[in-house]
Amino acid sequence: MAKQKTAFVCNECGSDYAKWQGQCSDCRAWNTLAEIRLGPAATGSRSVGRAGSGAGASRTGFAGALAGARILKDIDLDELPRFSSGVGEFDRVLGGGLVPGSAVLVGGNPGAGKSTLLLQTMCHLAAGMEALYITGEESLQQVAMRARRLGLPTDKLRMMSETNIETIVAALEEFKPRVVVVDSIQVVHTAELSSAPGSVSQVRECAAWLTRFAKQSGTVLVLVGHVTKDGSLAGPKVLEHLIDCSILLEGTDDSRFRTLRGQKNRFGAVNELGVFAMTDAGMREVTNPSAIFLDRSTEPAAGSAVMVVWEGTRPLLVEIQALVDDRALGNPRRVAVGLEQNRLAMLLAVLHRHGGLQVGDQDVFANVVGGVKVLETSADLALLLAIVSSYRDRLLPRDMVIFGEVGLSGEIRPVPSGQERLSEAAKHGFKRAIVPRGNAPKSAIPGMEVMAVAKLSEALDALD
Repeated sequence: MAKQKTAFVCNECGSDYAKWQGQCSDCRAWNTLAEIRLGPAATGSRSVGRAGSGAGASRTGFAGALAGARILKDIDLDELPRFSSGVGEFDRVLGGGLVPGSAVLVGGNPGAGKSTLLLQTMCHLAAGMEALYITGEESLQQVAMRARRLGLPTDKLRMMSETNIETIVAALEEFKPRVVVVDSIQVVHTAELSSAPGSVSQVRECAAWLTRFAKQSGTVLVLVGHVTKDGSLAGPKVLEHLIDCSILLEGTDDSRFRTLRGQKNRFGAVNELGVFAMTDAGMREVTNPSAIFLDRSTEPAAGSAVMVVWEGTRPLLVEIQALVDDRALGNPRRVAVGLEQNRLAMLLAVLHRHGGLQVGDQDVFANVVGGVKVLETSADLALLLAIVSSYRDRLLPRDMVIFGEVGLSGEIRPVPSGQERLSEAAKHGFKRAIVPRGNAPKSAIPGMEVMAVAKLSEALDALD
C-alpha cells in the first residue's frame, strides 16, 4: 500500500510546506499552517524521461496526448452560452448571467441574506431547468418554511440535506442538474480525511471534488462560504483559485439594504456592484441605487457633499459627510467609515500644504452614507471639500456633484468615465459640478454648469 503523504498549507496565503513551522515564510503569519493529506503519486508518470527503452515507452504511453489541443481562434464561444439567473442585479455582478461549468463562491456575514437570495434564484431557475439545492446547515423543513414565508414557487426545485461529499457527488452524477447550490462548503466533509469539517484539508478537498464535477459535466456550481471576523472568506486561500467567480454579500444589521460585490470574475468585470433591499418578501432588486443613497435630509447641513463613484459598469451617486470638531485633550482622531483610513490622513496633509487649511488639532470624521464602501480615488476631492465645508461651517450647494483624484502636489487628476458620471448626475437633477480639468466634457451638458479645476486651490476658490 502506498504511503499517505501529507503537506502543510497556510490558511492566509495558501503556501505549502513539507513540514510544520510556526510562521509562514511568505505572508509572515503565525500559527496558520494546517496539515492536509495528499493522495498517492501516480506510478505511470515515473517512466517519463528514463534512459533507454523508458523514453520509447513514454512516447508510446502518451501517444495522441495532443489530440485534444485546439487552435485558439477555432474555439466556438457559442458552446458555453450564458443564461439568466432571473435576478437582474445578480446577473450584473456575474457579468451577464451564469456560465455552464462555472464555479461561483458567494460569501457574507451570518444573516446577510445569502440563503434567501440563492433560494429565490433557484426556485426561479427550477421552473425551466433541472436545479438542486443541497443544504448542510439547515433541515429541509426549515428551508421549506422560508420558501413558504417568501411566497416562492416550490413545485419544481429539488432539495437535499447532506454533508458527505461522496454522497453529494453520487447524487449529482445520478440527477445531472444544470444548476446546483451547496450551502455551505464549510460543513461538507469527506470520509477519506480524519480532520473536522471546515478545516483546511476538508474544504480544499471537497471544493476540488465539486469543481471537478462542474467542469466535466457543465453544471453551474454555486458554493456558499462563511466569512471571518475581518470580513474575508473563511477557508484556505487556495479556495479562491479553484472557483471562477467570488462574490461577497455585504450589509449592516441596522440597514435593510445589501450590496453584492464581485471580487473575482473570470467571465466579467471585477468590483461590479448589485444592490438589494431585504424585505418581508425576501431580497428585492434596487434598480436605481443612486436614488436610495441620495435620500438626503430636508435640512441642509455643512460638511455634506455628493460624489459620483464608478462601480463596475455604472456610475453611482453617493453622499459623503465630514465632521470637523475641536479636540481639547490628547491626539486628534481620524475616523473614516466606508473609506480608507490611511488615505484620509494623506488627504489632510495635502489640504494643509496646498490648501492652507490646518486641521492638525481637530478631530476629523468621514462617513459614506448608506453603508457603501468606496474603493476608488475619485472620492478624494469630494471628501476634502466636505471637510472644508464642515470646518468653515459653510453649506455646499445641494445641486452640486464633485469627483476627482487629488495628488500629493495638490493637482486634481482625471478619473475614468467622466462623461458618464456627469450624465448620471444630470439625470438626477444636479445643476453644477466640480471636476478635474481632464474630465471637462467636450460638449455642453444641458442644464449643468461644469467647473473644471487643475489644482486644489482652484477647487477651494470655486466654493467662495
